[in-house]
Amino acid sequence: MTTYPWEELRERAQEAMSFAYAPYSNYPVGAAALVDDGRIVTGCNVENAAYGVTLCAECGLVSELIRSGGGKLVAFVCVNGNGDLIVPCGRCRQLLYEHGGNALVVLMPNGPMTMRQVLPQAFGPADLEEVKE
Repeated sequence: MTTYPWEELRERAQEAMSFAYAPYSNYPVGAAALVDDGRIVTGCNVENAAYGVTLCAECGLVSELIRSGGGKLVAFVCVNGNGDLIVPCGRCRQLLYEHGGNALVVLMPNGPMTMRQVLPQAFGPADLEEVKE
């Protein structure tokens, strides 16, 4: 497996976490990812009184990816308010898969895993092509 700047990604995720808006859960989250062109994009969670419209840190990260020129995510880290590595929720795994594919490497609490391992048999853009005429 390729070597990634995990320490820098973790530091950038912690920095992003410091901007989280989490007045309801008091559970700030920050995320950082390496893009295939060498950029690092970050995001933090933004809660809402209508809980269902809360944005996870991964949502902000993908918005920053698109805003700053797009590309493919190659390495990803997510931390909580203590700086501990955390696992992306199911919705966010799907979001990360869309922008990183099977090869995206996610630093999990027990070590790096590919997105293929994190989200096996994922549904993605190729699945939509199967039904086009």
